[in-house]
Amino acid sequence: MLIGFYNVSVILTYLGLAFTIFGIYLAITGNIPTAVMCLILSGVCDMFDGVVARSIKRTDDEKSFGVQIDSLVDVVSYGAFPIILGISMGFTSKFCIVTYILYGICAVIRLAYFNVITLNKKTFLKNKKDDYYLGLPVTNIAIILPVIYSLKYFVSNAVFEKAFPWTLFATAVLFVTNFKIKKPSGIWYVVCSILAVIGLAIISVLVK
Repeated sequence: MLIGFYNVSVILTYLGLAFTIFGIYLAITGNIPTAVMCLILSGVCDMFDGVVARSIKRTDDEKSFGVQIDSLVDVVSYGAFPIILGISMGFTSKFCIVTYILYGICAVIRLAYFNVITLNKKTFLKNKKDDYYLGLPVTNIAIILPVIYSLKYFVSNAVFEKAFPWTLFATAVLFVTNFKIKKPSGIWYVVCSILAVIGLAIISVLVK
């Protein structure tokens, strides 16, 4: 008998992690375009695991496990993976290294803060409606980074080399900035799914 939980939503989270690990392998071995596509697919899995989780009956332990496993996977997928992509693309200047350190720290802070707030809500905020995140969720890098990567094919290398680390720097700051961003719902999932398909198609066409 295996420990852990294996309902549909958690399996979707595991699938997202599988895309991330494969993407890391691709990045390290030089296949950056396909690695970026894996980041997109990981983001799609993350987007829908919460939807699936809310649609099925789960015990309190399964809910708590879902919160923890989701954040642990996010650390790898949206904390470490973008840094590995940057290093694999050759962005290793002093500024880039400082940016990677800042990005990693801010991503971990953001995820830990989210976990604390989520677990506290279970006890203290059951009757409080909350339709907003505080700070930019780390999963947004699965949208931001592929967009920036696509610029590679439309701008000079000099511009792209500056755009990539500065984007990570700005994103890191947004992770821990105290502002509200509305949680996705309804049509947003359809829009993001369409954008994901478009992103995958654009990258696959551009690399040919």
